Amino acid sequence: MAGRKNIAENRKARFDYFIEDTYECGIELQGTEVKSVKNGSISFPDAFAEITDGEVWIKNLHISEYFFSSVFNHNPDRPKKLLLHREEIKKLSRKVDEKGYTLIPLDFYLKNGRVKVTLGVCKGKKQYDKREAIKNRDLDREMQRDFSKRLRG
Repeated sequence: MAGRKNIAENRKARFDYFIEDTYECGIELQGTEVKSVKNGSISFPDAFAEITDGEVWIKNLHISEYFFSSVFNHNPDRPKKLLLHREEIKKLSRKVDEKGYTLIPLDFYLKNGRVKVTLGVCKGKKQYDKREAIKNRDLDREMQRDFSKRLRG
């Protein structure tokens, strides 16, 4: 994709959840938050989004204070509003009202100079699903090793 630069990715979410659907969202940031995000000073291992009064808010997203700013810095842990069309919010709220679905930020990136979030409609994995994922990952790694050994001789 032209004009896209990844800032951060939530790899843990892809392990802990089945991702049913994804949405590209804008995020409402204040002042120095934009510079902190562009520097990659962002942490969101436990972040989630919730729909309140027809608006989507992301919680537990930590954007560190910008190092070079003055005393007028932002609150690192404040909830941030996600920017979506009204129809998309209605679809999301219908999906989240179903049992077991939640909204998880999957990655943050810059698109044409603007900070964007990929929001996933996710369903939690059970322990045996996680074990299956680990087993498949190990098998793939083992196949790659065998393949590279055969190539080398």
